[in-house]
Amino acid sequence: MGIQKKTKHAGERKRFDIPKTNSLAAEQYRSIRTNLNFTMPDSNVRTILFTSATNGEGKTTTALNIAIVYAESGKKVLLVDGNMRRPALHHFFDISSRNGFSSLLMKKGELLDTVKRTGIVGLEVLPCGHVPSNPAELLGAAALEQLMAEMKKYYDIVIFDSAPVLTIADSKILANKCDGTVLVASSGKSDKQQIVKAKEALLAAKATILGVILNNHEVGKSRNYYEGYHSD
Repeated sequence: MGIQKKTKHAGERKRFDIPKTNSLAAEQYRSIRTNLNFTMPDSNVRTILFTSATNGEGKTTTALNIAIVYAESGKKVLLVDGNMRRPALHHFFDISSRNGFSSLLMKKGELLDTVKRTGIVGLEVLPCGHVPSNPAELLGAAALEQLMAEMKKYYDIVIFDSAPVLTIADSKILANKCDGTVLVASSGKSDKQQIVKAKEALLAAKATILGVILNNHEVGKSRNYYEGYHSD
């Protein structure tokens, strides 16, 4: 149902497993989806950004799994790799990232010709594409709003994975343009001060914060499961 990150022995490439539909992880992600739906009853919330304060807090895995559970509910979903510094979504699906989000922002290609099928009904992915030398400038161009408007024509929900908000300006630009933003924090990694600073940075960017997800919290003997969703 969902995808959960697993690491092989040192030196080997990471792989990603799909938890069973009735697993604890699957139910937790469905719970997040339900809480998001309560938070954003207005159907105008169509584009959602997932970000974190720093690297390694699980925002990409969280965004991916939320995209899956929305597709599972019958929505047509587009998952966009908006992290133009360290793109990762193409690794999850083992697809090419030669053309993607950055290509479309530079007016190279068409949206429906560039998105990739995932094998999951209702879910398509837009990889990052070529990593540009000036991501913030590219995201700040008028082409972003035009592209997002086009995405809304074809998809019910558009979910963006992005770079950490405290270290790079890109996420603040995307957060300003998206209908809502979810901040992902990691138990044992994020401290309260970092989370508060990340929230302040998003509010300064005039982002609509939908809530905070705390993951990597130990639940029983399991890890990498989400601990809770807190509406802002």
